[in-house]
Amino acid sequence: MQPAIIRAERVEKYYFAQPSENRIQVISPTDLAIYPGEIVALLGPSGSGKSTLLRMLTGLSVPSAGEVLWHEKPIAQSEINVSIVFQSFALFPWLTVLENVEAPLKARGIDPHERRRRAERMLDVVGLDGFQAAYPRELSGGMRQRVGFARALVVQPEVLFMDEPFSALDVLTAENLRSELLELWHKKTMPTQSIFLVTHNIEEAVQLADRIIVLGRNPGHVRTDFRVNLQHPRDRKTAAFLQLVDYIYKVLTQPEAQPPELPRTATGKRIRDQRLMSYQMLPHARPGSLAGLLEFLIDADGTADIYRLADDLALDVDDLLPIVDAASLLGFLTVKEGDAMITPIGEEFANAEILRQKEIFREVALEKVLLLRQIVRAIEAKSDRTVPEEFFHDMLDEQFSEEETLRQLDTAINWGRYAELFDFDAQRRRFTLLATEAAEEKEAE
Repeated sequence: MQPAIIRAERVEKYYFAQPSENRIQVISPTDLAIYPGEIVALLGPSGSGKSTLLRMLTGLSVPSAGEVLWHEKPIAQSEINVSIVFQSFALFPWLTVLENVEAPLKARGIDPHERRRRAERMLDVVGLDGFQAAYPRELSGGMRQRVGFARALVVQPEVLFMDEPFSALDVLTAENLRSELLELWHKKTMPTQSIFLVTHNIEEAVQLADRIIVLGRNPGHVRTDFRVNLQHPRDRKTAAFLQLVDYIYKVLTQPEAQPPELPRTATGKRIRDQRLMSYQMLPHARPGSLAGLLEFLIDADGTADIYRLADDLALDVDDLLPIVDAASLLGFLTVKEGDAMITPIGEEFANAEILRQKEIFREVALEKVLLLRQIVRAIEAKSDRTVPEEFFHDMLDEQFSEEETLRQLDTAINWGRYAELFDFDAQRRRFTLLATEAAEEKEAE
């Protein structure tokens, strides 16, 4: 292995709280190295010190203890060559696209002709040729982040640091930029030797990284550091990919346990179950509405035209469709050419007594809804049997807008309570074990 470009030796970060002067530890003594030719992803829950560690590795922040070395020399005594792409686009709104990309070269004293040549070349590399004279306000979010990439790469950094660079983008734009980043990296079009990515998106880390480091918190510390032995391009539907996603998820949701054994990943084998690939968009429908719809379908001999059904129920189609979508997601009905047809399990659900309906709903919800499975698994993994809502909020907002994230959580809470999968403490904003199950556990102890 080649020598490390950046190496951290027992680095710590702490501060003293006023007025007590108690020492607050943010990062415990940590060793970490970044080598040429690799993409490193740093994962961890909120508050684990991911951005703090990045700032120490780049020289923006001085460790409270320990040392960061650049090519085996103290970073404070070295001329380091790194760039950072931030979560926010951080562009100068009064400068054009070309002037934004030229800015770091101008700060380094590069002559105007050379910096223009390099800036134009880098804009061409990231697909923004023709937008040199545009201002940031004229660009979409994805295009503005491309400007951020061009500005970071124009100085030809040895290490490119990225602090959650895709989190402010919509899902499709973020996915497109990730693919373009990998293409530039593998074609060696990027003038950089290593990439260090801070993220809280597990799938993003597995998709991009050659090596993944997972932090724990209180204080921040390395829980696991491993290489990803999957060839690019990586298929999210392979067993190997999903095993790694599940492994990282277990490490993050079991902070007090010894990290599980890294799976022996299979290669190239596709699996049919795509539910772990991404979160489904949960239709915002209540279980009672599902039962009412299914009963109506039974009276209509099991099949009805959706638009005619809306008229019969005196509902707008837009109000009926979420109920139909929810029933379809759970397997209670199928939709074909505008007709809704009840399934055997849907018929059983509609005809069952209330308690049996809850049992059926619980079974199908756990089978078909990733978010509900993850909430239940996380609660079971925690010693206190509670999980903060924020944990799932942070994962969902990688895929949905803030408003939709809140709606998704509200629907998940409603479905989970109905199915008696868990309870939710609205004041503390925490998912909890059902009171009856908690009492049984306490009695068993």
